[in-house]
Amino acid sequence: MNTHAIVLSEFVSASPPTAQSHASALVDTPSGLVVAWFGGKQERDAGVGIWLARQQGGHWTAPIEAANGEQPDGSRQPSWNPVLFHPHGGPLMLFYKVGADPAHWWGMLKTSYDDGVHWSTAQRLPDGVLGPIKDKPVQLADGSIVSPSSTELGRWRIHFERSTDNGRSWTSSAPIANSDAIEAIQPSLLAWSGGGLQAIGRTRQNHLFTTRSGDGGRTWSALKLLSLPNPNSGIDAVMLADHRALLVYNPTQSGKNWWDGRGTLAVAVSGDGEHWTKVLTLEDTLGAEFSYPAVIQGRDGKVHIVYTWKRLRIKHVVIDPAKL
Repeated sequence: MNTHAIVLSEFVSASPPTAQSHASALVDTPSGLVVAWFGGKQERDAGVGIWLARQQGGHWTAPIEAANGEQPDGSRQPSWNPVLFHPHGGPLMLFYKVGADPAHWWGMLKTSYDDGVHWSTAQRLPDGVLGPIKDKPVQLADGSIVSPSSTELGRWRIHFERSTDNGRSWTSSAPIANSDAIEAIQPSLLAWSGGGLQAIGRTRQNHLFTTRSGDGGRTWSALKLLSLPNPNSGIDAVMLADHRALLVYNPTQSGKNWWDGRGTLAVAVSGDGEHWTKVLTLEDTLGAEFSYPAVIQGRDGKVHIVYTWKRLRIKHVVIDPAKL
């Protein structure tokens, strides 16, 4: 199915620096692509840190640990879910979470003024602000930034955080309506050409959710389920230059084990955010895990996707959107 659209398929690191790698993010900078992920012995282990590699001259630099959960007393907490974002006129931002588990983690931030070569000292985000939980923020025409976030303390709920000063300060919304009926986390944002925003993400109800905003992310419609199946696994989406939305997701149902359904990873496109057509299967191996994608359209016009490959490595796939 449209496999001719795949331009490149490669691993970010020939020799993974840790036993496990998961939850990658990517951004296109003037100096090239930057990819981050969390890696360590296993998820939730205190030694898990945020790793990063940069693309230079068509090759990936050796991964470095760009951040970790070291505390003032010398102890360490696990690190989670990096997100890379480059606001207009601002530094490259590396958001990540630190804490024993997703119910109790907190948001952290580092910045870079040289496209990810050097990073600032880590700073903790203010109480009540978690930062983007898995997927990238969007910056609107008026310069405001909308960051997709969620909480897992008790019932799962999504919310959004807005900044009007290029990420120096943030305000957090209340949980989106209908969060009690549809338990949802990890929203991905689409900024449609007409000015509306749409969020899509995972739920405990075996389908992706959607919600929309017509006022720049200040207020949102009640959550509803899309027809797209999903086994309670992270997704990502991006608006293409041709005004189509592109989604990377696991198009299956959940099973007995949490990883069931993550053996298939696919790409779908839509012209309205409601009706989606699956156009490409990236991976399809029963019992394996291909999950937590991140997707952008690069400066080269190509679609760049990174994702977890069997919890062992991070894979990078480049797609020509004109062939989808």
